[in-house]
Amino acid sequence: MMPDVDFSKGDGVVTVVAQDARTGAVLMVAHADREALERTVATGEMHYRSRTRGLWHKGATSGNVQRVVSLTADCDRDTVLARVIPAGPACHTGTATCFGPEDAARRASDVLGRLDQLIADRAATSADESISYTHRLLRDRNLRLKKLGEECAELVMACTEGDRGRAAEEGADLLYHTLVALRAVGISLEDLCVELARRGKS
Repeated sequence: MMPDVDFSKGDGVVTVVAQDARTGAVLMVAHADREALERTVATGEMHYRSRTRGLWHKGATSGNVQRVVSLTADCDRDTVLARVIPAGPACHTGTATCFGPEDAARRASDVLGRLDQLIADRAATSADESISYTHRLLRDRNLRLKKLGEECAELVMACTEGDRGRAAEEGADLLYHTLVALRAVGISLEDLCVELARRGKS
């Protein structure tokens, strides 16, 4: 939905702060005019307006597009918070954000992203069940649901006992089995992040 902004304050443009909807990290600050925001709303991917480049689609050349989760104007209606799912680095230098090194939250999301991609790759290829445990889970509903329940129970026990090391291990196992179970019904990590962002819990 087009945010309610006042373009007259900035000679036809407003400031846009792009934020990773998954981690909360501020990715970049740019500008947009009405056309750029209309294109953003129409395509679901961020478009900006630059003095030198004119109207530009973020990631059109690099592939590092920014999928829009929400667009929200500030109280003065001259700045827009764009919560996005980035497909790659936001900065032209190749870093995740334009504000320095990646933070722990971003690194954690990258780890989960790589894991989800690995599961997606397994789901897209056929292989002998003996080759990959992930393949076995994806092809056997009873097995993956049984493992999901087991890992959940083991995490509960580790947390009950206050065992930090074991809780981390069981939490990692549960995340893996959760991603596999979700992928088996057509849900990706990105879908999950979008839903969390929609609820305002990311």
